[in-house]
Amino acid sequence: MGDHRTVLVPDGLDGERIDATLARVFGLSRTQAATLAADGRVSLDGAVVGKSARAVAGAMLEVELPSAPTSPTLEVVAEPVPGMRIVHDDDDIVVVDKPVGVAAHPSVGWTGPTVLGGLAAAGYRISTSGASERQGIVSRLDVGTSGLMVVCKSELAYSVLKRAFKERTVDKTYHALVQGLPDPHVGTVDAPIGRHPGHDYKFAVMDSGKHAVTHYELLEAYRHASLLEVHLETGRTHQIRVHMAALRHPCVGDPLYGADPTLGARLGLERQWLHAMGLGFVHPGTGRYVEFESTYPEDLQTAIDRLSEGSP
Repeated sequence: MGDHRTVLVPDGLDGERIDATLARVFGLSRTQAATLAADGRVSLDGAVVGKSARAVAGAMLEVELPSAPTSPTLEVVAEPVPGMRIVHDDDDIVVVDKPVGVAAHPSVGWTGPTVLGGLAAAGYRISTSGASERQGIVSRLDVGTSGLMVVCKSELAYSVLKRAFKERTVDKTYHALVQGLPDPHVGTVDAPIGRHPGHDYKFAVMDSGKHAVTHYELLEAYRHASLLEVHLETGRTHQIRVHMAALRHPCVGDPLYGADPTLGARLGLERQWLHAMGLGFVHPGTGRYVEFESTYPEDLQTAIDRLSEGSP
């Protein structure tokens, strides 16, 4: 039995090709999405559709992912990750700048590259407790989000940093380009986040959700969008995307959470404009506070340049 996923097609993806829609809402590669459609594993409102069929807003999109091969045990496969930069490396930790389209670790249904696979291919040895396919992982970034991630190489680092993330003593700084201009320009969103009822792989602000706090500050206002610096107190799945959407200022390029796809297209975006810019914590080995910084990858910088030039 495979992994069955269902979601309602968001308004922003109305008319998109099915393979592109699958890629956007489920984090699949276009190639994987096209193969699933060719195998008859994709349906729209109960009817099997091909890769070039068009999505319809509000329709039920279903995909059946094949079962994990041979064994339910997930394994880290050493595979080079082009564009993944090593920001810092010592006996306890390695800090990477993760490109878009890369998962933190292997999971059922994901066939693309992973941070752990890239580190293994580069000769890094990760040896900590926990599930073998998630060794060293104390915090994750979404496949569609780029930026800084720390991976623990030693058991000491793993236990110390796992606790630090849980106790919210790690400083996590993101930059997000959102639609419109938030008012006030500096604010805090304190709203619980849970799984969206009836929508797999989508989250929402809801009373039954987990506590989530997001602080934001305006860095630059453009004609159609605003660049924000965001600090997370908590680390819920899709937290920034959900909280910005709740303010009616979704991340540009994020139609799953209500963004205008035409603006994203004009800016050349194929994913949400969201980047993990900074990471700061007490080093588990030295006991000293360390900070790491990133820069915008090419696609996000291009979008900013186009806004600055006033092209949209």
